[in-house]
Amino acid sequence: MKVTFAFQFNKMIVDPKITPIPKLHGYLLGAIGPRPIAFASTIDKDGNPNLSPFSFFNVFSANPPIAIFSPARRGRDNTTKHTYENVKAHGEVVINVVTHAMVEQMSLSSTEYPLGTNEFTKSGFTPLESTLVKPFRVKESPVQFECKVKEVVELGTEGGAGNLVICEVVLIHVDEAVLDESGKIDQTKIDLVGRMGGNFYVRAHGEALFEVAKPLQSMGIGVDQIPIDIRTSSTLTGNNLGQLGNVESLPNETDVNDFKLTELADIFVELEDDVIALEKKLHEKAKEYLSEGKVDEAWKTLLSFND
Repeated sequence: MKVTFAFQFNKMIVDPKITPIPKLHGYLLGAIGPRPIAFASTIDKDGNPNLSPFSFFNVFSANPPIAIFSPARRGRDNTTKHTYENVKAHGEVVINVVTHAMVEQMSLSSTEYPLGTNEFTKSGFTPLESTLVKPFRVKESPVQFECKVKEVVELGTEGGAGNLVICEVVLIHVDEAVLDESGKIDQTKIDLVGRMGGNFYVRAHGEALFEVAKPLQSMGIGVDQIPIDIRTSSTLTGNNLGQLGNVESLPNETDVNDFKLTELADIFVELEDDVIALEKKLHEKAKEYLSEGKVDEAWKTLLSFND
């Protein structure tokens, strides 16, 4: 008898070729997330508005500006979705972003209403005329992308197969309320939501937001160049090592010694007779500095142990 998965080294191994589609779908969506949501506005062959969300979605190019979303074939009966049929017929779509303030209405719009039903009306959203395309924009969405469909790539003919709608963004509408002083979209203001597995969503807001410095104009020394006693620390995490490895050079001996005599003096006095406890305390202090983004101070703390 065939099995859909096995266990190996404490990990479950799933074979897509023999796993039932609903179960495979669950593994894919449960593990790959959060996924941005394309709230796609289209019109059918009779000119009726259609509005539906899709979390198989992302942006793939800035020049030209290209976004792709996928209204997949239904797994239960292999039928296609109205959005797919509409973009095939008209080749235009508006992709609206989804915020926390509109997520419940957005979810309601995903109900499989009969062909010709106006989901703007059903979900209570306000349609706005677009400038360059026929489908309406969603007023409640702070960013709306008017798009021309360049190509629809059909990935299969069976239930669950995706249909990649490759869209070129021809015009973007941005609510000034989500901009910062420099005119950029402020991630603390836009309050986007993402799709997770099952009925779960995630809100990109408050403490869920954090920044990681990108090594675009510098070349970090790498984790492999961190001294072995620090690299194998039981206190420091992989994220901590990533922070430490993202520096271009280490503090010099003079700076380390000065830091030791001023900022770390109390620790050295307290634990001068217990080397093991001293090292652990210094690693804990360095971890504290790293949590505050103070990488230079963390390095001085760690290097002070062997100074």
